[in-house]
Amino acid sequence: MRDVREERGVGRGGGTGATGAGYLGAAAAWSASFLFIKVAVGVLSPGQVVVGRLVLGAATLAVVMAVTGRPWPRGPRVWAELAGMGAVLCVVPFLLFSWAARDLPSGLSSIYNAATPVATMLVALALLPEERLTRAKTGAFLTAAAGVVLVAAPWSAAGDLGGGRALTAQLACLGGTVCYGLGFVCTRRFLRRTPYDAVTVTAGQIGAGALLSLVLAPFAAWGPVRLTPAAGAAMLALGAISTGVAYIWYARVIDAWGATLASTVTYLTPVGGVVLGVLVLREELALREVAGGVVVVLAVLVGQGRLRMPGRPRSTRPEDTGHVSGGIPDGAGQEGEERQRPVRRR
Repeated sequence: MRDVREERGVGRGGGTGATGAGYLGAAAAWSASFLFIKVAVGVLSPGQVVVGRLVLGAATLAVVMAVTGRPWPRGPRVWAELAGMGAVLCVVPFLLFSWAARDLPSGLSSIYNAATPVATMLVALALLPEERLTRAKTGAFLTAAAGVVLVAAPWSAAGDLGGGRALTAQLACLGGTVCYGLGFVCTRRFLRRTPYDAVTVTAGQIGAGALLSLVLAPFAAWGPVRLTPAAGAAMLALGAISTGVAYIWYARVIDAWGATLASTVTYLTPVGGVVLGVLVLREELALREVAGGVVVVLAVLVGQGRLRMPGRPRSTRPEDTGHVSGGIPDGAGQEGEERQRPVRRR
């Protein structure tokens, strides 16, 4: 039986071009999210930022569901899984990064977020045997990580930070990164074994996360709400775009490319953060940031099999190139899994 998404031209993430556009769109939205969070926590508590972000994101996705005529997921077991993914992928990491933003520069927070592929790699090896890592991919991930370090230069920011509060904030960022890695892999598994498409799953995750955040609001989002025009605009963009629309794009990328390759989107967030700092905050752009950005982009392309290392012969095996039929990066053994995928509902 054919996948209904393929009949509508959006099977496996909508094709290479559409998936790549979603990948870059999510990278841009999440690069800006650090700026939005930094502005918002200036007047709101971290808990208030999380509640507002998730409620706005859920409202945006509810509109998308209504306009496209998609039915919501059904069944207590399905919603229990969506709630679990919403907690791991949204509520907990959003709260950790928002709390850390009070004490850390946005660039230093972004470098920890950029470590998500490392966490995803470890979780994927344990839970997704089809996502085997080749030497080329591993080398690309490590090279991209080095480029991220070069962009963010934590040795420069860390020198200006002091006390145990800054250390705790950095540990909070690491905790958020681990949550993202686990959440991405769980999303991948859920998409592969259920009949729901990426939009429906994303709406369910964010919606469940919003409800959970409202339940926790009396404990985690107390205090008066003082909303300035700048903070209001930042929250609107953070919720509607960085949380709503971007998560649809990213869920489709996970479905098409696999959790490990899709998680490399976080390697681009520090690059976007630097550009926003120059354009919005008039920060100076250092040579190391330009060089690191180039390293990051090239490493991501190599990891996705779109560029090959010099002197390395081009391989046609899926486990070496990260490609399967159709030229879309994916994990080894996924073609067999594709044949067993249930019919998707829309």
